[in-house]
Amino acid sequence: QVQLVESGGGLVQPGGSLRLSCAASGFTFSSYDMSWFRQVPGKQRELVAVIRRSRSTNYADSVKGRFTISRDNAKNTAYLYMNSLKPEDAAVYYCNAHFPGSDDRDDSWGQGTQVTVSS
Repeated sequence: QVQLVESGGGLVQPGGSLRLSCAASGFTFSSYDMSWFRQVPGKQRELVAVIRRSRSTNYADSVKGRFTISRDNAKNTAYLYMNSLKPEDAAVYYCNAHFPGSDDRDDSWGQGTQVTVSS
């Protein structure tokens, strides 16, 4: 079955860096768009970055220039490199797999990884 497993979250000081990983299995990874979302309590889940199967990317304005999304199709893994972290980046980060043209309700999600930014 489809499985997405995030890792790499943790506690980091403001200005620090983290790399999140999303290991995928159970589907043809290279055919899917992969995204990172984040959510804080009481707020809606928001899109952070997407890398399409074409490798084109888009970022939320709040993370442009600081975060980089990438994918390794040979390893079935997506990454989110987060630099210059700010307290407002603290959230649970979720990996998402979306087959282009399909209903968003059919997307697959990971269980999330907590990122805490605090001194």
